[in-house]
This record gives sequence, C-alpha cells and structure tokens, in this order.
Amino acid sequence: MRYFVAVAEELNFGRAAGRLLIAGPSLSQQIKALERDLGVRLFDRDRRSVGLTPAGAALLPRVRALLDNADDLRRQAARLAGSEAVRLGYVNWLPADLTARTSTVAQVHVDTWVAPSHTQADRVAGGSLDLAVCWTRREDLDARNLDARLLGADRLYAVAVGHEAREVRARDVLVLLDDDAATWSSWNVYAEQFARDTGARTVRISDGGVTGPAFFEHVRRAGRPVLNSPKGQTTPLPPELVACPVVEPKPYWTWSLVWRRGEVRAAVLDTVKALTDGVGDLGVQASGAWLPDDDPYRP
Repeated sequence: MRYFVAVAEELNFGRAAGRLLIAGPSLSQQIKALERDLGVRLFDRDRRSVGLTPAGAALLPRVRALLDNADDLRRQAARLAGSEAVRLGYVNWLPADLTARTSTVAQVHVDTWVAPSHTQADRVAGGSLDLAVCWTRREDLDARNLDARLLGADRLYAVAVGHEAREVRARDVLVLLDDDAATWSSWNVYAEQFARDTGARTVRISDGGVTGPAFFEHVRRAGRPVLNSPKGQTTPLPPELVACPVVEPKPYWTWSLVWRRGEVRAAVLDTVKALTDGVGDLGVQASGAWLPDDDPYRP
C-alpha cells in the first residue's frame, strides 16, 4: 500500500522507485500484485505517462487512512515499549545529512506520505506527525499553534528555451498558477505575491504543469522564462532548456522545520536543535533577496 501511495503521488514509476529506494521492476511487480489482490486496476500506464484509474483515485484516500492508522498503532506500541520515535513528514526536500545529525538524539522515522506543505503542517497540528519540513507563513503558524525554525532554502530560477543560461529580471518572468488548490495552494500564494511585487506575468493552468513534463511544455510555448517551483529544483532539464538565475530581486523559497507550540518531549526538542542549530540565514536575508511578506524569516 505504501508503494501504491508513492506511485500515486509521483505518477512516475522511476521517481517513486527512487523515493522508496527499491528497483523499478520490483516496484512494478508489487503494484501488479496489489492490483491482483484487490481485483481492480489502479493505474493506467504506457511508455509516456502514468495516471490513476477511477478505482485508484477512489481507493487512495482510504489507503492513506489505513497507513496512518498503522503508523499510529506502531507509535503506541513504541510508547508502551518506552522507545517512541520522532515522526517527521516532508514535502519533497530533506537535509542530506538528516540521519547523521539526529542519530545521537532520537530515532527519527521519516514518514513516506509526501504531501503538500499545508497538509503536513495540519498533520503536525493534529498530532499524527511530531515534526514536518514544509513552507509556511507566520499566519499559518499562529492558526495551527506551531513553532518553526529555518532548515533550508532554495533560490528559485527560471527555465527558458535556449542553450546558454542568462540572468533574467523578475518582471520578465512568467509564473504559473495551478487551479488544483489542494495540491498547489502554498505555491499559488507564493507565486501570486511574487508577481504582485515584481510585475511578473501570471498564467492559470489546470494540468498540473507547475512541475514535470507538462511544465516543460509550458516553457516551450511561453516565449519567455518561466519561474521554476521548488518541486522542480533538482529535476534534470531537457537539452533545449536552460536554467536562468532570476535577479532584481532574487526569489527564495524557505523550508521550515515545524512542531507544536508547548512541546515538552525531549526527543522532539532535541531533534529540532540537532537539525537547525548552526543553519544560519542561508542567504534569505541578504541584500536583493525576495521573500513573501509573511515569511517567518523575512527581515
């Protein structure tokens, strides 16, 4: 079931296999076995694309609920055994040295349900996660009664057609806003304010093209550089596209580590300290940097 959720979120067997740290053929066989066990086809797939079938889309929320219940049972058993782990959720970015930095302070269980920032923050507030790495604003923290520290930052770039990267001014960039607010609400909030502050032009889409192959198609058709989202920061570009630094100003996306206000458990607080001490401002407060008005780390 965890494999099913990973493929449903990535809609790409290769990326899902990489995330799960298993071989692609093994993942494909496991999905086929699950489909046989359930008696339904979960995905429509061909050489170019993967999509959920109606049955797969209907079952996905129930599978996530089952996995959450299983994890709750595991946590309760760990508490009874006196060795409760710290449960950490994330969106698509984690520090590369997470295990090394936390190994001496707590057993950190990285949750495999990769969900949008607002969902992960809600899960921390609701108690099904202890910590989450996500994008957040001051008003989000206050509304959910959460605390946050800066853990990471991405300087966002634009993607353009060409063979030579060049600096582009923020006002000359195109910004995509996706109608799927359940998935892209954080990005839409960020992107809309970026456009208002800089004069960049926005375009509404409904095809999930903020990232992935559909994003590259939007770039090819746009006629101008398109601002890349943090979900696409490490995605290899097709050969005819280039990454262009954005200037005047330089947009930064911040990654916060969030936890519940009033948290008293030593394992959680020690994990926060181990992950965030010494991080610094990561350039987000430097001259020329841009953050949304309500970003917790805006000067």
